[in-house]
Amino acid sequence: MKLKKQVTVCGAAIFCVAVFSLYLMLDRVQHDPTRHQSGGNFPRSQISVLQNRIEQLEQLLEENHEIISHIKDSVLELTAHAEGPPVLPHHKPNGSWVLPPESCPSFLSVSPQDCQFALGGKGQSPDLQMLAVYSLLPFDNQDGGVWKQGFDITYEPSEWDTEPLQVFVVPHSHNDPGWIKTFDKYYYDQTQHILNSMVLKMQEDPRRRFIWSEISFFSKWWDNISSQKRAAVRRLVGNGQLEMVTGGWVMPDEANSHYFAMIDQLIEGHQWLEKNIGVMPRSGWAVDPFGHSSTMPYLLKRSNLTGMLIQRVHYAIKKHFAATQNLEFMWRQTWDPDTSTDIFCHMMPFYSYDVPHTCGPDPKICCQFDFKRLPGGRINCPWKVPPRAITDANVAERAQLLLDQYRKKSKLYRSKVLLVPLGDDFRYDKPQEWDAQFLNYQRIFDFLNSRPNLHVQAQFGTLSDYFDALYKKVGIVPGMKLPGFPVLSGDFFSYADREDHYWTGYYTSRPFYKSLDRVLEAHLRGAEILYSLALAHTRRAGADSRYPLSDYALLTNARRNLGLFQHHDAITGTAKEAVAVDYGVRLLHSLNNLKRVIINAAHYLVLGDKDTYHHDPAAPFLGTDDTRPSQDSLPERTVLRMDTLPRFLVVFNPLEQERLSVVPVLVDSPHVRVLSEEGQPLPSQLSARWSSATDTVPDVYQVSVLARLPALGLRVLQLHKSLDGHTMLKSSVRLYLHGRDLPVRKQEVVPMHVFPAAADDFCLENQHLHACFSGRSGLLQSIRRAGEEREQRVSSEFLVYGTRTSKDKSGAYLFLPDGEAKPYAPKDPPVVRVTEGPLFSEVASYYQHVQTVVRLYNVPGVEGLSLDLSCLVDIRDHINKELALRFSTDIESDDTFFTDLNGFQIQPRRYQRKLPLQANFYPMPAMAYIQDAQSRLTLHTAQALGVSSLSSGQLEVILDRRLMQDDNRGLGQGLKDNKRTCNRFRLLLERRTTASKSSGFFSKLASVFKALGFPSARTGSPEQVQDGRPISFPSLLSHITSMHLNAEALVMPVAQEKPALRSFTPLSTTLPCDFHILNLRMLQAEDDSLPSAEAALILHRKGFDCSLEAKNLGFNCTTSQGKLALGSLFQGLELGSLQPTSLTLMYPLGTASNSTSIHLDPMEIATFRIRLG
Repeated sequence: MKLKKQVTVCGAAIFCVAVFSLYLMLDRVQHDPTRHQSGGNFPRSQISVLQNRIEQLEQLLEENHEIISHIKDSVLELTAHAEGPPVLPHHKPNGSWVLPPESCPSFLSVSPQDCQFALGGKGQSPDLQMLAVYSLLPFDNQDGGVWKQGFDITYEPSEWDTEPLQVFVVPHSHNDPGWIKTFDKYYYDQTQHILNSMVLKMQEDPRRRFIWSEISFFSKWWDNISSQKRAAVRRLVGNGQLEMVTGGWVMPDEANSHYFAMIDQLIEGHQWLEKNIGVMPRSGWAVDPFGHSSTMPYLLKRSNLTGMLIQRVHYAIKKHFAATQNLEFMWRQTWDPDTSTDIFCHMMPFYSYDVPHTCGPDPKICCQFDFKRLPGGRINCPWKVPPRAITDANVAERAQLLLDQYRKKSKLYRSKVLLVPLGDDFRYDKPQEWDAQFLNYQRIFDFLNSRPNLHVQAQFGTLSDYFDALYKKVGIVPGMKLPGFPVLSGDFFSYADREDHYWTGYYTSRPFYKSLDRVLEAHLRGAEILYSLALAHTRRAGADSRYPLSDYALLTNARRNLGLFQHHDAITGTAKEAVAVDYGVRLLHSLNNLKRVIINAAHYLVLGDKDTYHHDPAAPFLGTDDTRPSQDSLPERTVLRMDTLPRFLVVFNPLEQERLSVVPVLVDSPHVRVLSEEGQPLPSQLSARWSSATDTVPDVYQVSVLARLPALGLRVLQLHKSLDGHTMLKSSVRLYLHGRDLPVRKQEVVPMHVFPAAADDFCLENQHLHACFSGRSGLLQSIRRAGEEREQRVSSEFLVYGTRTSKDKSGAYLFLPDGEAKPYAPKDPPVVRVTEGPLFSEVASYYQHVQTVVRLYNVPGVEGLSLDLSCLVDIRDHINKELALRFSTDIESDDTFFTDLNGFQIQPRRYQRKLPLQANFYPMPAMAYIQDAQSRLTLHTAQALGVSSLSSGQLEVILDRRLMQDDNRGLGQGLKDNKRTCNRFRLLLERRTTASKSSGFFSKLASVFKALGFPSARTGSPEQVQDGRPISFPSLLSHITSMHLNAEALVMPVAQEKPALRSFTPLSTTLPCDFHILNLRMLQAEDDSLPSAEAALILHRKGFDCSLEAKNLGFNCTTSQGKLALGSLFQGLELGSLQPTSLTLMYPLGTASNSTSIHLDPMEIATFRIRLG
């Protein structure tokens, strides 16, 4: 023990000396008089001196970084071997709890080069920055004539004399995998007929073309067709008549979906296409998602697609881009320092993707060329002029009318190549429609093409035919940068299709399922990784014949059900009630299956003697942590029955970083001791289990254990029934009834004091935070960070939005409030319950429609650095109301706030006063924050919800919405199927070290980089985000907090008699803490219900901001400039092969080399095909 202390002190001293010397050195460089030349213009002789200095500085930084790493390793090694009796928490005389000092010290060692990325690269500014475009536009919605949301388009007939117009008419059928009908009902009623007719009708004329997008439907159809029909499909794809566009399992929503699930459904679709048809998609097609995220172009580019199309963009932006011929652009990521993320994007110019809005600006004319609407059919043209079949007698007049529309549409684009989609929802489901469209259009094409004086070449085409022709015109290989087109960065939220009808309601609609989606996602990732590791270990031991390989079919099913739910009418909450139930049943079915996969893998991996492994499906070795009785119920946690024999738990940590967590377990006895695998007592807290504000559950207790969990590993814990009542540390409860006459059911063993009145304001604290609450409301009022004088106001309140009294009201898609939110006014004051204990303290406030719990973990590291917040919402008795939670602070955020896109990147937002309130809401899949020069407040979320900042210092989130009517977007229903929903958050307050000049190493480093030749091409410096800087990043602590919230530790009780169990630690080294293992996914064998020998390893290197203070993370956090040695990463396994590939594994990138070291740039997502064994 003495040796351990000496080494720790010595190591810490060297560490401090190293950092301090580096600090002084930076200080000297920073105050160098040569820097203060006027305007920063250096004499040429001094530039070379500065360059030498930079090089020396970099070398010294590198050396210091290495020294620190060595010290860290030595200290860790010695502390790991040091033995000593465990110290448990104890009570101080003043009533607060003291935790023992951490036996395992933690380091933060961030390479200085890794901080430079967030300062802004040297890249060129884009031509179009969407944040700036929003600031520029008047959003005045003027009447544009026949093109109502646009303007009159004119042209000279001679414009095409030198270069004829080339028209590609692209037949398509938009098939929603669930919306008005369920996925299966759509398939049986419509989709199978569309695809069957397609095979038949496309073979009748080689000039015909068709595109298809949703592989979920296509694969179901494929499973039901003959080998002859399959061969015909392969021929149609091979000769270019049929194109698979995007090729994802679905056409995903881009607002609420998380990037794990977006990638997963893309891989599922691409792998299916490669295996069954042997085709690789080249172009992206997204005509129906309600707004577009810049994450999508990145994922498509990484998958080797060369072009993409989008449709649902705010009508004012469409009009502006049409007027400036910017509807086609190179879409670049805001953080890209060069052009590596550029992808060519085509934006459709008009209101919809249906036929009346795709041939040109006048829907009345275009509708006459939708030959499904010929007189006598079931649908007609709302403009009262029906289509006419094309004959020799009318072809000249009809063709001329259509050509006029083509020419007008063409004037909105920069090239003489024109794209004209021809289709709509579930079109081409009958052979008659194929004939009507294809025969009539072919007659028009034949006429146009036979008249050279018209200077037009018209034909059927696929999406890639269009892009190829465009590239050919400019003489460029597809995928290369097109000259003469603008570069755009940013995203296309929020979307309005007309007037002030903003589609911002669906960011929250049906939050119960948005939450279930993320629970399933976390389980899928955990199951994939654990299954891959278990399989690799069984194969290495030659025991794979005894392992349930068939679990692979359960993984495939879960991938497909999660993929299906990413559809833009599923996770959005915009399907019919019966369809939502169908999705829920699928999600729950897969969740239960994944628990089985995790249990089977964990069973093998924790066995001390692997030879004793026996898989018995009828009697699982491990139980589950919770159960859900039905698809719309909240989880019910498993209660462990204690008797004389000890019970064992296996705890799975799905994070790639070690974590120190409080693990909750329900037991039927208050007399429990928790021991580690080796038999050492672990700190634990006993609390009551509550069924309501004032009732405890009889004979059920919560034991919360502080346990250090290995990265991606399994920790074995033991629970013993203890007759010695002193070993368990009990929490104490204060219950404030607020003047309400309520019976209270206590538990004898947990101390409880009942107060009939309301409390005075009170505070809770841990070693990092001091949080104060209102006694009357029980809601948070302020936070103070340890060691700081200033209290930061962070007051929370519940608010209610109504909907308009006019004809247009809020519904599943639209948010149309009746003005600003009003305070939530329940009929009774809340019951407030304050629990204090050694490992956590919490405040629970029980209102009529919402129960909120704010918890403060008294734990070193990540868990204790933020507030854990949950809201159990039930608004089933509301009528046309939306419940919001607002935080008000004194952070001077002005009109700027930040929201994430798909959990992948951060997009700065600006509150636009010229737009209505509902236009200022944005999707928040993972986090949102506000900041000023001193502080940043981040709201982390475990489910996608709508968020805004409606005035300086505010952040508000919509928790649930109950709406009694349809909003006229085709659904035909309101939102009346609300469930009891638990929304989970973390609230993180961080200090920005850019606040003061002497505020530390990173800010000094940042200013040195800026002063010594690293100018930012982008506007503003890190503390000037409010000035429109288009990039921002979370801190490392923020990233890790988000992962803790979204990937909870899974607790599995051992069901049977215990054989020898051993904790499982899969990683032999610590992963750099800016690396995230997005997935480790076994690839399918020839028999698609079984795994092959290969897996896909998908890594993401996160971009992060160093200007936020990061200390006491509780685990060892180092970065490595993006370098990672994969060969030695997995303990006890060899890396047989390593092949870098495109994101979805369709294309190998370079040759597979013997080297197992890889490098990722910040923000890069990279996929590797690997063999482990």
